Amino acid sequence: MCYIRHMPQLHFYVPDEIASTLRERARARSMPLSRLLAEIVGREVSAGWPANFFEDVVGGWQGDPLERPDQGDLEERDPL
Repeated sequence: MCYIRHMPQLHFYVPDEIASTLRERARARSMPLSRLLAEIVGREVSAGWPANFFEDVVGGWQGDPLERPDQGDLEERDPL
């Protein structure tokens, strides 16, 4: 069975230097420019945390356990 996924095609304009940088990044990752752009747009508009965020960032701490020191008492302020 063959599934074909239809995706809308978007057109937009960017300055020459940005276009050049995007082409270089796509080439460095051996992927079509359209796929790189789809990934960038997807990251920017998707809801929720990026894939593997908690494993890579939060769960990636390698040092001693973090400890929060005593915060002391709340300061007394004059009423407004």
